Amino acid sequence: MSLEILQAKLELRELVDTYSHLTDEKKISEQMLLFTPDAQYKVYFGGQLVSDVSGTKQLEKDFIGHASLVKRYFSLNGQHVVKVDGDTATGVSYSQMKMVRDEDGKEAITDYSVKYEDEYVRQNGNWLIKARTCHFIIIDTRILQG
Repeated sequence: MSLEILQAKLELRELVDTYSHLTDEKKISEQMLLFTPDAQYKVYFGGQLVSDVSGTKQLEKDFIGHASLVKRYFSLNGQHVVKVDGDTATGVSYSQMKMVRDEDGKEAITDYSVKYEDEYVRQNGNWLIKARTCHFIIIDTRILQG
């Protein structure tokens, strides 16, 4: 494996981790800078397509709407496997996400086990997400105790 590919893999992992960090911090406008302006973003719950968004303007609106319903996020990223081909790459990553919302005056936490399928492009020396497909595989909601 060449040094160039190793460097690209490191930068792509940083991109994926930065995405999660900005989610947790609700820094949505900064998060949009990680995508190409024409990015595609799809979400599947249990194999059913529930969202298909094109472009960062619409994506930002959707993310803001979602974040307004969430008190706090917490994400942990796992494995990230990428294939680099020059200035393009594809990748699969896994994440555990927790979202806390108010539900009937109590805090409810939803645990999500998510698989991301990504397409990346390098533009002006920076890797960006061109397409992201999110598969919410396991979803568990419960009322927080204490």
